[in-house]
Amino acid sequence: MEGGARSSGDLWSGLALALLGVTIVVQAWQWEYLGPEGPGPGFFPLWYGLAMLALSALLVVSNLRRAPRRTPVEWSRVARALSAWLALAVSVALFKVLGFVVSFALLTYFMVAVMYRRPPKIAALAALASGAGFHLLFDRALGVSLPSGFLGF
Repeated sequence: MEGGARSSGDLWSGLALALLGVTIVVQAWQWEYLGPEGPGPGFFPLWYGLAMLALSALLVVSNLRRAPRRTPVEWSRVARALSAWLALAVSVALFKVLGFVVSFALLTYFMVAVMYRRPPKIAALAALASGAGFHLLFDRALGVSLPSGFLGF
């Protein structure tokens, strides 16, 4: 597959973001914009939906104005991106079994060790630090419980 104006990621992501922006604006339009005490529940969603529409329009227009590039798809890069998405999906699927903290730590380890090709010790340190950070911040400091697994956190 060759890259051109119609097969560009910028074009398709811009169109997808525009669709999301329209959905947000339509939903926010149904909510109260201003209440007696200030902005209502529709105020901020309406504005960021409109901002999303404007920025996605800029993305699409800038893509259509560029000359088409004839570069082949680098399948190794596509495979890396898809493996990152798969790792995220597996991490989310493991929330109920392992809990958020452990699942996120495993995701962090994978991203650092495999995707960024860092040594396993560095990846383990990053995984432990991110898991502990989430646990301390949400469970301890804020009192917001994250999904816990069979280990209790």
